[in-house]
Amino acid sequence: MLHRTITRALTGAAIALAMTGAAVAAELRYAHVGAEGDIQTIYAAQAAEGIAAATNGDVTVTVYPASQLGGVAEMVDGIRMGSISIGHHDFASLARLVPEVAVFNAPFIYRDGAHALAATDPETSPALQAINEKLVAQGVRIIGRIYRGDRQISSNFPVKTPADLSGKPFRAVPLELWVSMVKGFGAIPTPVEVAELPTALMTGVVVGQENPLTMIAANNLNEVQSHVSMTGHMRAVLAVFVNEEVWQGLSEDQRAAITKVLDDEATKSLQMAQEGEAKLVEELKGRGMTFITEADGLDLTAFRESVNKQIAQDFPSFTPLIEQIQAVE
Repeated sequence: MLHRTITRALTGAAIALAMTGAAVAAELRYAHVGAEGDIQTIYAAQAAEGIAAATNGDVTVTVYPASQLGGVAEMVDGIRMGSISIGHHDFASLARLVPEVAVFNAPFIYRDGAHALAATDPETSPALQAINEKLVAQGVRIIGRIYRGDRQISSNFPVKTPADLSGKPFRAVPLELWVSMVKGFGAIPTPVEVAELPTALMTGVVVGQENPLTMIAANNLNEVQSHVSMTGHMRAVLAVFVNEEVWQGLSEDQRAAITKVLDDEATKSLQMAQEGEAKLVEELKGRGMTFITEADGLDLTAFRESVNKQIAQDFPSFTPLIEQIQAVE
């Protein structure tokens, strides 16, 4: 009890100092589940370097990638409680705190990557600002985003329509939105944590999964999957979120510096994703994977209609938010 009281007193003092605008020294623990080589891992490493430079070394960031501090649920809980300072994952990972935040991961809602970044800008997006207020009340604040690229379906056989996945176990991110989307794919949603995915694919626990090509390549899923269907069903944007008490313990100048670093890195992540996709297609073909596009008979309309119908059924409250997101220029 005495330790907890002292900790609270010190935190309160840091917040009071931050309110004066004076710089404070802070060490931030940054967790995520991404593997080496993925855009999100590059983003976190570069953001850590940029934050240290932008704050003249007063704010240092130690990154813990590849689920070192636990899976998605453990990371979110850690950030909420303050044992982890900052992290990133899909917006829907915060849906246990504020259900409607998952709308930013909804499939088929963004026109392109630039629109996805604009619609998820915590400084300017009306929809995100309103949801952020609710998250702050839960002890968490979204302060940035990462563009990972378009999510595609990979499988052990050709997939051209939802009928091809009918009745088959398909990996779903352990979040309600993904479960709904996989139902829309026609498959049986089977939650699997990312660290367990290669084994689940190899043993047949699931026959397929969906992720950006960067993740497929970084995790060598070509060793356990043969086909990629270029559905582009999600513009994969991840939320960068921080413990609110930690955030308020920083000075105003430090918060502004961190926000700018994260915004700059978001723009870089979009560029990296766009430039890297064509190269990754050729690389994965070289590793033996077969790619299926609309020219090869992939029925994107069937996927879009089936998924949108399922999402509307499972998340009726998303409809006005989706309209607000799609209105962003």
